Amino acid sequence: MVGMTRRWGGVAAAAVLLMAGVAGAEEWETVATEPYVVKVRARPGSKVKDIWAEGEMKASAAQAQAALEDAESYRLWMPYVKESRVVKPTEDGGRLTYTRLDLPVVSGRDYISHVVTESKVAPDGTGVYVQRWKAEPDAFPARRDVVRLRTNEGSWRVEAKGEGRSWVVYKFTVDPAGSIPGFLANVGQKDAVLDTLRAVEKRAKSLTVTPPAK
Repeated sequence: MVGMTRRWGGVAAAAVLLMAGVAGAEEWETVATEPYVVKVRARPGSKVKDIWAEGEMKASAAQAQAALEDAESYRLWMPYVKESRVVKPTEDGGRLTYTRLDLPVVSGRDYISHVVTESKVAPDGTGVYVQRWKAEPDAFPARRDVVRLRTNEGSWRVEAKGEGRSWVVYKFTVDPAGSIPGFLANVGQKDAVLDTLRAVEKRAKSLTVTPPAK
């Protein structure tokens, strides 16, 4: 069980573990303090939870930006992500992305997101990267073999903190949809979030970001 939990690194895969019909208090509850602070709270009037994680990432903001902007590659390094692609650009400068998850025990899930990059790191590596997304579940018809996630929203904020370091704030809310076995709802909400952050950090550190010529 521990091994399986540690592999739930995909953004939505983590959410499936975290949101599966678990009731909770409406105040923020801290469930982890290292290597990132992770807080959770119930969203009033629903069974989903809001997640807030933040801390220092051992990768530059430019590297993290490069990893998070490349939605096409998520299938290569996010566990359980079997499809990930940009469907089309949007009028506000964002893009619609499609992601399909192949999960153990439960049926597959997919989601369509309207992703907008609100700010980017400067060419010299300074500044703040901000990405936000929300679900667009009806952008095109659902597939027969997967369950469509209809609630999916969140943001990444990555601030440069010197060479090879950045401060990351990761927030999201997702309803997993469909039936989720009880044991999956309880396998460790903090582990799922931490594994997502570790996956981003690992991918970011593997990328070479070339600074502009002086």
